[in-house]
Amino acid sequence: MTHRFKLDHSLRKLIVKNLSKFEYRKFDVDDKTHAAVAVTLVDCRSSAEIGNIPFDPQNMDQAALILTTRTATLKHHGGQRAFPGGRIDSGESPEQAALRELDEEVGLKIDSDQILGRLDDYVTRSGFVITPVVAWGGRDVELNANPDEVDKIHRIPLGELMRDDAPILESIPESEHPVLKMPLGDDWFAAPTAAIAYQFREVGILGKSTRVAHFEQPYFAWK
Repeated sequence: MTHRFKLDHSLRKLIVKNLSKFEYRKFDVDDKTHAAVAVTLVDCRSSAEIGNIPFDPQNMDQAALILTTRTATLKHHGGQRAFPGGRIDSGESPEQAALRELDEEVGLKIDSDQILGRLDDYVTRSGFVITPVVAWGGRDVELNANPDEVDKIHRIPLGELMRDDAPILESIPESEHPVLKMPLGDDWFAAPTAAIAYQFREVGILGKSTRVAHFEQPYFAWK
């Protein structure tokens, strides 16, 4: 079954309602690095350029999430797929950091009134506490990759998150919890980004209270 979500007021209202009812969980930062990511809704308007996801020019008004492929030379998680985001600077809130990073990485500048809510913090194996901030990017936005941080920008249709084969759970001997992946066309991406995307689907779209902090990450994300 193909799910379609038009980027309109009714979708925004649904997400705001669902996130407002959700009691997101914070985790202690302690000796970890506190970071924020922007889970941002825009229109499809261009090919996702990832996993051979079919793109129909007639469906440019459909909602999508901004995903990036990080520049390979970055110190942390180079070449991996991620939401725009990064370290929270001193004096910043997660919301402020997420919007700053969204502007710095993909050139999308939006105001604080475009923030829709938060999801659970996610603690990574590599020493980060990630706070996901959900934001409304809007229609007809131009995205431009900062080459110092972003190799490619992808617009992932929300329908991809709703696939019957999502999420993909894989057992590994080093953990009692499975690795979580999300399919994208004939490809996939993994936790922590996939765990955040899956929780957005469950909470923001379906109105559930699904938790994802326990899901494991693949080996390449441990460093």
